Amino acid sequence: MSPTRESATATTTATNMQDLDRSKLLHGSTWYDTQHQDSFISKLTGKNRQYLPEVVNEYMKNWKTNPSPGQEVDEDMVQKGSDITNLYFELSTDFYEYAWGTSWHFCRFHYGESVPQAMARHEHYLAARAGIHTGNRVLDIGCGVGGPAREIAHFTGAHITGLNINDYQISRARRYAVVHGLQSTQDFVKGDFMNMPLDSNAFDACYAIEATPHASSLKGVYAEAFRVLKPGGVFACYEWVLTDKYDPINPEHQRIAKGIKLGCSLVNLVTRKECLDALESAGFEILEHEDRAVNNDAVPWYYPLSGELRYVRTPWDYFTVFRSSTYGRMMTNAMCAALEKVGLIASGSAQVAKFLDIGATSLAESGKLGIYTPMFFFVARKPRS
Repeated sequence: MSPTRESATATTTATNMQDLDRSKLLHGSTWYDTQHQDSFISKLTGKNRQYLPEVVNEYMKNWKTNPSPGQEVDEDMVQKGSDITNLYFELSTDFYEYAWGTSWHFCRFHYGESVPQAMARHEHYLAARAGIHTGNRVLDIGCGVGGPAREIAHFTGAHITGLNINDYQISRARRYAVVHGLQSTQDFVKGDFMNMPLDSNAFDACYAIEATPHASSLKGVYAEAFRVLKPGGVFACYEWVLTDKYDPINPEHQRIAKGIKLGCSLVNLVTRKECLDALESAGFEILEHEDRAVNNDAVPWYYPLSGELRYVRTPWDYFTVFRSSTYGRMMTNAMCAALEKVGLIASGSAQVAKFLDIGATSLAESGKLGIYTPMFFFVARKPRS
């Protein structure tokens, strides 16, 4: 390990302890929900009433003082990118689990296929294209609460290490692993994927499923993926990118892009070319790439957000899709505002629901216009020598 990395590790240890203390203070009793039996409302009521408004204000002030439109990059926010992302997930994780379950990504839909089936197939496709198999040691970059990691572990038999900057999500991922009997084949590490606290040449493969858009620099996170892979190791990813249809001087496109940045906590929006250039700059050989949102599927990737119930394929999906749909988000916004007004949940909860709604609405609009895709897929390899 280089001297610079050792120095950074010492500093990071203190920061990690501060993050952990803050997370436990913010989430209160929810932190100790060992059986994952707390309802969405009980999670909201369990938050620290004094501390939550401070965290909301700390997150929102970045967007109030840095209102860069569209694709423009604010260098101050880039410098604070990891901190902003951590704050975002402290605030949004319970909302994500309520609306999406434990796998937070988009996917393609085939005829007659339920949402959980489609999500799993999306994850299986990545694992198959990456050649992940039994006995591999695999890194999940930005693992959330571990939904894809568990699915890929079951599908391939590989050992999965999940990397995540957020303590609350790590705590939940570890508990889910126990519930699913995967504690011996999964571990979860606290760390910034721009400076991974992991050994070089340690993994047979790594993947990221819609996590690296939160990076302040794709080249930076891809370089770290390159470093921790063994020679010949494969990196597979679903990336969020602006398509060729995006017009940087179109006010409507700018508005949508800004909504995605605020509601999804992205300090930077990149193009497909910038993504591929970052891979090559990091040293990877690009084996394949495609936008999997460009297809002849009858059901668009954004339908769970747009709430177009004509696309629902199974009865249970009415309940699954409704929570994340336009109408479901309206109900969540109204519920949070009402509970906050009568003092049952902490002040600031409704504001979290509102900015998440902005992000979801903007993503759906971007999908309808074809200006943004959440599934630009690539497979790249670290050279063997």
